[in-house]
Amino acid sequence: MSRVAIIGAGAVGCYYGARLAEAGHEVHFVLRREYDAVAARGLHVHSKDGDFHLARPLIARSAAEVGPVDWVLCALKATALEEARELLAPCVGSGTRVLALMNGLGVEERFADWFGPARIFGGLAFTCINRGEPGHVHHLDYGAVTLGHLEDDAAELDAAGALWTGARVETSTAPSLLAARWQKLCWNIPFNGLAVTAGGITTDVILASPALRAATEATMREVVAAGNADLGARGQQARLDPDSVVAAMMSATDAMAAYSPSTMIDFVEGQPMEVEAIFGEPLRRAQALGVPVPHIALLTAQMRALDARRGD
Repeated sequence: MSRVAIIGAGAVGCYYGARLAEAGHEVHFVLRREYDAVAARGLHVHSKDGDFHLARPLIARSAAEVGPVDWVLCALKATALEEARELLAPCVGSGTRVLALMNGLGVEERFADWFGPARIFGGLAFTCINRGEPGHVHHLDYGAVTLGHLEDDAAELDAAGALWTGARVETSTAPSLLAARWQKLCWNIPFNGLAVTAGGITTDVILASPALRAATEATMREVVAAGNADLGARGQQARLDPDSVVAAMMSATDAMAAYSPSTMIDFVEGQPMEVEAIFGEPLRRAQALGVPVPHIALLTAQMRALDARRGD
């Protein structure tokens, strides 16, 4: 069994950390605002796959209390990326691997700058998970995680997959982490963006509107075009097929329950939104490569404007 630290123990971090603890790993949750609630009542997971409760999870107020581990699972919001190095460093020893279970593009590269690329992994969760009252996580739908390695090392991918053996989480490995990141953006950019710019609406409302549905599909195709150009520019052979990506993303979202994307929740609650990681960096890469992406450009401009007005 592995020693694991969860940095960014919000809804996503707590859910996947709890699944690893359920499988027998020694999982340490670094908590801030929910520390007292979890210390008093444990961690409750309300899941479509069956509820469970960690009565006495291992919790700490800081990474320094945990020390070096085998794996750091970082589930911070991308808005906290500048704080990540300081938050993770006490848990990173000579043999530690780091899994960034975060949204956006370019995240793993930042971790590589700090800790070296060989130990850096990306985790892409296709799931519906929201936070409830303190100490409670609601897993509404899906839950699969795609694992990738920054250097696309097959042996390292095997090590990442082994961590999840026995955990009630469907996992797969991606031969190209960059391609997997762009594929995840095919969902995140249109659904997070339209959920916010249409006034704080859920995925079912987007899909029920012919105009918003068409905008979603058009935006996905722009993301595919930008992603394929980026992959080619970086010497990778992997490519995304626009028709299959759109069909799969739309079908999966049609099948899910009404869902509030994380960025929409941040918008409604007046919290910082992950604008640059999800929208800004993909737009910058598309523009640098001369790929026309008018829908992404408009969404990015709107998201930046709304984020700047936060608190007005």
